[in-house]
Amino acid sequence: MLLSSPVLLTLVAFLFTIVLVLWRPRGLNEAVPSTVGAFLVLISGAVTLHDLEQISATVSGAAITIMATIVMAIVLESFGFFQWAAEGLAMRAKGSGIRLFWYVNLLCFLMTLFFNNDGSILITTPILLIMLKHLGLKNHQKIPYLLSGALVATASSAPIGVSNIVNLIALKIVHMDLYMHTLMMFVPATLGLVFLTTLLFICFYRQLPKRIPLTVSTAHHPLSTPLAERRKTSRFSDKFMQSILLFVFIVRLSLFGASYIHVPIEWVAVFGSLVLLSWRWIYLKMPPTDILKKIPWHILVFAFGMYVIIYGLNNIGLTDSLVTLFQPLVSGDLMNASLMMGGLLSMMSTLFNNHPALMVGTLTLTQMGLDPLTLKIAYLASVIGSDIGALILPIGTLASLIWMHILKQYKVKINWKEYVKVTAIVIPPTLLFTLVLLALWVSWLYPH
Repeated sequence: MLLSSPVLLTLVAFLFTIVLVLWRPRGLNEAVPSTVGAFLVLISGAVTLHDLEQISATVSGAAITIMATIVMAIVLESFGFFQWAAEGLAMRAKGSGIRLFWYVNLLCFLMTLFFNNDGSILITTPILLIMLKHLGLKNHQKIPYLLSGALVATASSAPIGVSNIVNLIALKIVHMDLYMHTLMMFVPATLGLVFLTTLLFICFYRQLPKRIPLTVSTAHHPLSTPLAERRKTSRFSDKFMQSILLFVFIVRLSLFGASYIHVPIEWVAVFGSLVLLSWRWIYLKMPPTDILKKIPWHILVFAFGMYVIIYGLNNIGLTDSLVTLFQPLVSGDLMNASLMMGGLLSMMSTLFNNHPALMVGTLTLTQMGLDPLTLKIAYLASVIGSDIGALILPIGTLASLIWMHILKQYKVKINWKEYVKVTAIVIPPTLLFTLVLLALWVSWLYPH
């Protein structure tokens, strides 16, 4: 029967999943359609039980690393670390709305670098919303900080592979370690982020309040309480918070060291999260039992389900078609590989979301028969396309969808038109700039 055809059922499962993930009727969790879609692909026969074992081996390390990182973020939130960091940045703004803009984007960049893009959005967006409200800013004055922060937080998963679960999965597929990824990617992607933030600043300059209050309020601290005074009355001292920050920084560096000596990075991530959990237990008398409830397990389920669906598409011949179409274009030289794969992944991510797009793109690359250096730069360009190029529409990344949902909860209005009016100006030139810079940087690192 036609309906039992693996090809048809897999295509239906893919379209069904994409539509529901983007639509999310009644706040439907994205893990639900990806699980249903994966089940349909499995019963169609496009993915076998043996394939599931291979998928589990590919996804498990990335999933453990991301979950351990999220545990660290939850522990730091218990200490009030993120509120402390946001208040510190607001204090350093010294009443300048322009200076605050740069500090907010620095915070979002560092949050993604130290944790991951989804975690950065989940943690920093509520903190920024509360801080901006307590600074007395109007809705239109909040948008420059919130939108630029969200774009920078999401795009900041490009410089290092460990900041995004789909990047980690893709690394495993192309057999590239974290150290090599960062060596090739950190400089061009970070300069691309500086370029993006500069364009955002130019776009928002007239909207930014030139002066902001030097005071902030919370439920426990009235509006007249200066930020510096609040920090003095904080439960933990600046020295304590700085010690935590130093520990997180050491754990993050250890991930790259582990990757370089071929030690599974998930071991280091788990060790770091266990140390922080113990630290919290000692200081706050909080056992780790709450962690199981607070970890967003649905992100893991969503990623696994999507990978099963994409693996099914691969098995029914989708990637063969893409290989035939793009292999001659990508195999020309490094600049061609960068621009073509970056452009392709930007388009696919904008239409279908970056999680499935990067997985399809990465599987396609592995079948092109490219030389090792061209394969690496094509993969890195794909990451840039899925992390930066995908931001043109809110549906391009899971982090953007989460951000829009949080804004609705806090009754801050920003519609698609307002979003695209900014991204259509800043994302295409940033994408082109970063892809060209990637090709030039890698060519300089590895001259022919």
